[in-house]
Amino acid sequence: MTTTIDATAPDLEALEAFATKVAIDRAAAYNGVLVYLGDRLGIWRALAAGARFTSAELAERCGLSERYLREWLSTQAAIGYVDYDAASGSFALPVEKALVLADEDTPASGIAGFEVISAVWAAADQLAHAYATGEGVGWHEHDARLYAGVDRFFGTQYRSTLVQEWIPAVEGLEESLGAGLRVLDVGCGLGTADIVMAGAFPRSTFTGVDYHDESVRRAVAAAAEAGVGDRVGFRVADATSYDGEYDLICFFDSLHDLGDPVGALQHARRHLAPGGRIFAVEPAAADTLEEAVGSPVALTYFAASSCLCVPNSIAQGGAALGAQAGPARLLEVFRDAGFTDARVAARAPYNLLIEATG
Repeated sequence: MTTTIDATAPDLEALEAFATKVAIDRAAAYNGVLVYLGDRLGIWRALAAGARFTSAELAERCGLSERYLREWLSTQAAIGYVDYDAASGSFALPVEKALVLADEDTPASGIAGFEVISAVWAAADQLAHAYATGEGVGWHEHDARLYAGVDRFFGTQYRSTLVQEWIPAVEGLEESLGAGLRVLDVGCGLGTADIVMAGAFPRSTFTGVDYHDESVRRAVAAAAEAGVGDRVGFRVADATSYDGEYDLICFFDSLHDLGDPVGALQHARRHLAPGGRIFAVEPAAADTLEEAVGSPVALTYFAASSCLCVPNSIAQGGAALGAQAGPARLLEVFRDAGFTDARVAARAPYNLLIEATG
């Protein structure tokens, strides 16, 4: 296929500006691999533990090759991720940058996304095939780094905001969980949300279901390690095959990934106890593309959706809502499933919280 571009009269200023943007984005994409390696090899954490390091000092601390680290550090200095002092030839990671790159216990943490990106690159051939054929790419078909990376990415939010902000935003939910509820998490992944809630609400019990065997295995191990295995259980089941009755059914960043979100909500409705409710956390989104253009949050979620969410939904023969369906479309899905009172209970910078009752 040959593409002919009429280049007779381009706006040279616009051309130069866009070429510069692409060059910067390309350099950032290159560096994404190095940021991931810094996480995987413990370099960011080592940098955060001291004031300043030469490449030789850091290599000794990390047990890595000095020559590789010298080039790695130079790249991070060039992009502005570390500070460089020419007089001493040393590098530093100031606290503001360390909170983003080396500390996953802060809401500012952004490092886990680079593990997700590494898994997406590993699936490039599968995604190319899917784009050409219209077939899906199931969650289970991805590189194993995806499961840990996504759990780390969302885990930062769950640990810092789920109990502190999201649950209190839904009227009466905090009190009910404190008194004791039977909670189900659909698409639980590695179970972090359930483990966080179990730590805060010891009178409630939690069950997580996921179709992915390996995620369930890791979730069981994580609950045992956290000391909540007596109140948190996980099992393999999809969004329309679990049984039991529950007071609260949660969808944590999972509803838009499903092949049949309406069917999943209808199944949930049948398994709600009288007076029970649905609590769904979805990515923050606008209702139209024009509202989303220019938003870094929307850009991140659109990119993830193109590589992960839409392919997974299509693999299940589904609706492919995508991570940026928007509140109006999401509430329509709830209404189609019979939840006429569904509403957006709260909005956060990165999330929408949706509540509905049975």
